[in-house]
Amino acid sequence: MRLLFSIGAVLVAGMLAGSDVAGVAAPGPKYQPQRLAAEKDAQAVDVELILAVDVSYSMDMDELAIQREGYAQAIQSKEFLQALKAGPNGRIAVTYFEWAASSDQKIIIPWRLIDGPETADAVAAEIMKTPIRRASRTSISGAINFAMPLFDEDPYRGLRRVIDISGDGPNNNGGPVTVSRDAALEKGIVINGLPIMVKEPSYSTMDIDNLDYYYEDCVIGGPGSFVVSIKDREKFKEAIRTKLLLEVAGRTPDRPVMRVADKEPRVNCLIGEKIWQDRWGR
Repeated sequence: MRLLFSIGAVLVAGMLAGSDVAGVAAPGPKYQPQRLAAEKDAQAVDVELILAVDVSYSMDMDELAIQREGYAQAIQSKEFLQALKAGPNGRIAVTYFEWAASSDQKIIIPWRLIDGPETADAVAAEIMKTPIRRASRTSISGAINFAMPLFDEDPYRGLRRVIDISGDGPNNNGGPVTVSRDAALEKGIVINGLPIMVKEPSYSTMDIDNLDYYYEDCVIGGPGSFVVSIKDREKFKEAIRTKLLLEVAGRTPDRPVMRVADKEPRVNCLIGEKIWQDRWGR
């Protein structure tokens, strides 16, 4: 089942208060025996989470800076740490890489364990100290292909494996995104999306209308997969925090804004490749 969220659909304050978040059940005592068992295995985590972040030229420097700050602040937030400790193991493994073209991926944070404020602060500081860069083309398929083997290199073993992709445009380089998505789903990997839609579509930047539909129908997949779209620059950081809370908590809302059955995509999954071909003939 694929789920689509607007940022207003998930109330972050609910997590802080320990209550439901947009129909997401708060964790209960049933997790305690599992936590005790997990403490015997230092490699056990609730989720192995890959944060795959778009740094293509269509992202302006301000957006890239806000994106970095959003992830760093979300990881340090009280809500995040509370969701972390509510899990059966009380810890997650995370890696963070930036991507652009099909051959352009750069790991910023190798696999790190986050199990409390100190490790969260360390990861956040490492995200912020790396110089911001931009690069050509947009290959979501390349990001997925790069992400999949990282799970095999991860020394931790999670109850879930999640690739979290943020970006502001469709795939226009590398193989078709649906082929990469399906390969990940066959491995039991869940893909969630954060489509960035804070600017009006522009001919010069390969933007498209309804990027959220594209992400939902062509990019995400797996049990409980979801999209949190960003349509307001002022809510950029809030959207990132909301998405991370859901991923760490492993929640599937009972009352989604929209439930989409598997059907023909509302947006052509090759639209990015088509636009590039029409403009540059290659």
